[in-house]
Amino acid sequence: MARILVVDDEKVMVKGIRFNLENEGYEVDVGYNGREAVDKARATDYDLIILDLMMPELDGLEACMEIRTFSTVPIIMLTARSEDHDKLLGFEYGADDYITKPFNILEVKARVKALLRRASTARKQEDNRLSGGGLTMDTASRRTWKEGEPVELTAREFDLLELLMKNPGRVYSREQLLNLVWGYEYTGEYRTVDVHIRRIREKVEADPAKPELLRTKWGVGYYFDGKD
Repeated sequence: MARILVVDDEKVMVKGIRFNLENEGYEVDVGYNGREAVDKARATDYDLIILDLMMPELDGLEACMEIRTFSTVPIIMLTARSEDHDKLLGFEYGADDYITKPFNILEVKARVKALLRRASTARKQEDNRLSGGGLTMDTASRRTWKEGEPVELTAREFDLLELLMKNPGRVYSREQLLNLVWGYEYTGEYRTVDVHIRRIREKVEADPAKPELLRTKWGVGYYFDGKD
């Protein structure tokens, strides 16, 4: 279950939010000023932070800005101000959502669930991404980009490049690549691997004659050099 940090100098409000979120099954830590918020966020990998705007030591905007220097954790700001200017300022400082006081606790719980769901979806999408050397692959949609520009790969080319990108620096012999990408039942010649490597190089290398991504280990095989 998600771990949430709630920070507000109004201790009664913190107690109420904590009680309701724990009833939803969340693990909840609390703090009472902006400095505590930053220190706790730095020390613990939270899934979400609820941060009051007006607090001692550091206000919510300052705390949010400082947290953003080391974390992308979703942040909900609590504020007694309803002006659009204040909300826009909060978003500029790195807040993901705003709740205006006084609020219904049902709204807080709904916003928390929605933000955690979006964050979870984003993490799953990130898990599907492979990147290195200016190349990006999305293994779910089976799309590839070079410096942001789409690269059209055949199914076999994609499978071959995916294997190498998942294991940067690891050298695979032609026989290993045939077994892993084409399957153990494949009876083709090793030359097949060379042809596919050449075709991929033509699509992703700045100079296919001098490859910097799909490299050859002479006498052994091929590997992906993922250094950016």
